[in-house]
Amino acid sequence: MNRSELIRLTEEIGFLPESRFGQNFLCDEASISRIIGLCGIKPGDKILEIGPGLGSLTRELVSDDTDLTCVEIDKRLAGYISSSIGCRVIASDYTRLDPSDYDASSYDVAVSNIPYYVMTPIMKKMLSELRNARKLVLMVEKEALQRIICRPCTKQYGPLSILCELWGEIEIVFDLPGKYYYPVPKTQSTVFTITRGENACKIDEGFVSFLEKCFAQRRKKLLNNVQVNRELLEGLGYNENSRAEEIAAFDLLKLYSDIILSV
Repeated sequence: MNRSELIRLTEEIGFLPESRFGQNFLCDEASISRIIGLCGIKPGDKILEIGPGLGSLTRELVSDDTDLTCVEIDKRLAGYISSSIGCRVIASDYTRLDPSDYDASSYDVAVSNIPYYVMTPIMKKMLSELRNARKLVLMVEKEALQRIICRPCTKQYGPLSILCELWGEIEIVFDLPGKYYYPVPKTQSTVFTITRGENACKIDEGFVSFLEKCFAQRRKKLLNNVQVNRELLEGLGYNENSRAEEIAAFDLLKLYSDIILSV
């Protein structure tokens, strides 16, 4: 769907984008085709799209060979997608869905153009609940990308970057300038993928909560934020003064696993 078609569609259905939902719709056909290609969809796949908007990607994702579910917070758009495209649509805020509400563990591929204001909660939920998916194809504001790819001992390092690293391999693919969207945003977006490997970690809600506690007061010693056995910490090569922001992702997972086993 190109810009002219998208604008014409909004006029036909009487739809005005709302900034409170971060509604900027992708309308560059070459980019849409490229994103669909990144999904690597196979016959029989179950696909999850979060925030389909006016269906620029949705129309390319739906087929007789796949099972597509969309989650859309704007009830106006949810009704439009359901009636015009015909896939399953859940009219809800994705961050409020229970895993059973959308059969979270059943999806093979997930795709989303994520507004900046909800990037962190949406990604945390995806990474902890889409446990059997093999690939995530995501679009985020380019300036926010550092929060995803950063490493220990950096200002941005935290729960989100840790979960991404543990979930799979991150690949930054290409940028999407503002002119590729309608309405045109003031920022640029980036398309990236996270692909699960054979030995990818299974992340649960308990570990996500553990990370939140570790970084609740990031300048404090880890031992002051969570109950961690000092010997376990030293066994991983850290000392009692270490802060969460200094500890590698896989070491934090090891600490969490050891705590669970010791209970």
